[in-house]
Amino acid sequence: MEREFYEVRWHGRGGQGVVTSSELLALAALKEGRHVYHAPEFGPERRGAPVRAYTRIGNVPLELHSGIYEPDIVVVIDPSMQNEPFIFAGLKKNGTLVINAKTPSEKVLENVKNLGLNLWIVDAYKIAMEVFGRPFYNTPMLGALVKASNIVSLDSVLSTVSERFSKDSKIAQLNVLAIKRAYEEVKKYE
Repeated sequence: MEREFYEVRWHGRGGQGVVTSSELLALAALKEGRHVYHAPEFGPERRGAPVRAYTRIGNVPLELHSGIYEPDIVVVIDPSMQNEPFIFAGLKKNGTLVINAKTPSEKVLENVKNLGLNLWIVDAYKIAMEVFGRPFYNTPMLGALVKASNIVSLDSVLSTVSERFSKDSKIAQLNVLAIKRAYEEVKKYE
């Protein structure tokens, strides 16, 4: 039996596109006829302050409109956050953690083992620098999430991104390339 809904919590810093990634995922799910809830969580903090966003994707109408406290999946966009204890808060046993890192830290590996998590890693920094020439991690991390979770199809995400950035086809093309690269390069950590 397919689950009624999936919950994704995104972690990053202000200005890194955390909210945009969550929104793009929600829009891709809408394309597939699913029910969605997307919300950012931040205060009046400045650029660089921790930010969270939530995406709930349902196969049934969603009546729960709140933050996500027991996510199925956590995506850590900012590589400096992998050791923050709050990224593991409430993450379900056998849940999925997708991090932007060359290699996971000892603390991440310890938590993955203790919580029985599925760990996926991708060097989104490298991809972003090669594709954009700047550290834009959000769309590479969206591509990594799609591969790690199969929560939506890659085609739905690519179509959504192309539409979202349609006013500047160069930006759309670069984001599509970054998503495809991360989708191919993300690896399950064994």
